[in-house]
Amino acid sequence: MYACRCGYQFFWLCLKKKGPCIDSCNRYEEKKEVKEAKKLVQRYTHYFEIWASNEKSRQKAFKDLNEMRDEGLKELSELHNLPETELGFIIPAWQQIVECRRVLKWTYAYGFYLGEKEKTEFQIFEYLQGEAEAGLERLHHCVEKELLGPLGYTKKLDYTEYKNFELFRSKLIDLTKVTGNYFENLVTALGNGLKDVKNSKESKRKKGK
Repeated sequence: MYACRCGYQFFWLCLKKKGPCIDSCNRYEEKKEVKEAKKLVQRYTHYFEIWASNEKSRQKAFKDLNEMRDEGLKELSELHNLPETELGFIIPAWQQIVECRRVLKWTYAYGFYLGEKEKTEFQIFEYLQGEAEAGLERLHHCVEKELLGPLGYTKKLDYTEYKNFELFRSKLIDLTKVTGNYFENLVTALGNGLKDVKNSKESKRKKGK
């Protein structure tokens, strides 16, 4: 029961005036619990589906890595008359993708348990995760799709295409390194409970005042 300054008395749960309100309050609590439970299930489903999607992508990447390591490099080497040492940069890219997919899927479990109540930490987490994930998608697209352009399986490289291949190699090596750095920073931040990143942001904000 709650009383306003004017003397009006009402139940704070259902906001009804003084009277037989126990059933209404109980129904309110039940509806509230059902609503919260439904929201939790929806949130869990959202995070689990992304977790599962990244695990599926990790398994596919692991398969592609093994195929490239067992057969792909040799086939490309013979087709384009290039030593396998010149193609070795492709393997670290696939290895990086496999590892990053593994890390990324578990960041979604971290995000689920972190929740949105810790607003500042959650915003920092989403930013770091988003940066890392965007870098991973660029790397994955490069090694999976763009590889077929400068280094396809259907024809030999002419001089112009070889120059494109050199550019592609530099791009893939850089993307592999940059993506690795993104995930290293993400893992370090999560390991510290996002405290170092939060303190750094607060320090910069104070200096800017």
